[in-house]
Amino acid sequence: MLLETLQTLFKRDLERLTQEIGQYQNEANIWIIDGNISNSAGNLCLHLIGNLNTYIGGELGKTGYIRDRDLEFSQKNVPQAELIQMVENTRKVVDEALSRVTSEQLEAEYPLEVFAGKMSTQFFLVHLVAHLSYHLGQVNYHRRLLE
Repeated sequence: MLLETLQTLFKRDLERLTQEIGQYQNEANIWIIDGNISNSAGNLCLHLIGNLNTYIGGELGKTGYIRDRDLEFSQKNVPQAELIQMVENTRKVVDEALSRVTSEQLEAEYPLEVFAGKMSTQFFLVHLVAHLSYHLGQVNYHRRLLE
């Protein structure tokens, strides 16, 4: 039950991320930072792509994904259409990986130590969906402030 719920939430929010990035009328605005806004929508999008491909795709789905977290925040001017395709690819990776997770894996300890201390895979997946939603909200506000 939890796994199906998580799959639904990841799918929903990654589709919303695609919509948010696609709604920028001026593609250059995706990369604007100003004042106390230190991350552009583009960099938040790249960060979410890296995060989910690492912790769900790479670890649970065994895709072999290698993360460059610094690049997620330093890379600029990735075309809007390319960002959208990257999010769509990530949505597929997440869905495929989660479709293979067993109930036993959910309850077991997550294989990587991400925070200080151990945690179950289900706890970390709930954290990841909350992390996605948090940054999705930031992208939404960024877009509405600039456009």
